[in-house]
Amino acid sequence: MSLSPQESVQLSKLLSYVLRHGAAKESLTISASGYIAVSDLLQRPKFKNITLQQIQHVVDTNDKKRYQLTEIEGEYFIRANQGHSLKTVEAKDLLQEIQEDISPVIHGTSLKAWESIKEQGLSKMNRNHIHFAAGLPNDKGVISGMRNSSQVYIYINVSKARSDGVIFYKSSNNVILSSGINGIIEPKYFEKVVNKQGDGLQYFLFFFNFAYII
Repeated sequence: MSLSPQESVQLSKLLSYVLRHGAAKESLTISASGYIAVSDLLQRPKFKNITLQQIQHVVDTNDKKRYQLTEIEGEYFIRANQGHSLKTVEAKDLLQEIQEDISPVIHGTSLKAWESIKEQGLSKMNRNHIHFAAGLPNDKGVISGMRNSSQVYIYINVSKARSDGVIFYKSSNNVILSSGINGIIEPKYFEKVVNKQGDGLQYFLFFFNFAYII
């Protein structure tokens, strides 16, 4: 049975929850690289009446390429490409570590969230990583990494961050990820911050008890 557009969205949201956050709660085995056997998935009550073909459709048509479906010796496995809070999923098994300085690396957020970010830095919160895009939402090749509704764009100085030991990764759908240092990327690594109109926003860096406005 084919899915309507609304049903596709609903199934995508269900996959996102289970593959990124809810595998343990659903008593599903998930590998360090983020894969769950589709046969196990389809046995769960939440996936009643869902078929492999419908899951394949969602994987193929997802505009942000959030999922990856793989066949191994006749059995299908699925994973989310990024966005996990599950601690059993390992970055080294799921993602590609970035070995060079790249630019741009941009975090999109809201004006409300910016009020705390400008002082405290970016936090991974309950997820494994902070998410970034390799450009702005309408740039060529940028399909994921920030919401189109983002009001503030924070550009990261990857060179400076990497020199201090911050590790960056890239997912197969070209999202840039980092857990920062102790879960935080401090404002000192912000290269510039602009709103949707391109106007610069002010924030503070603290050095030796002096505040410098940027």
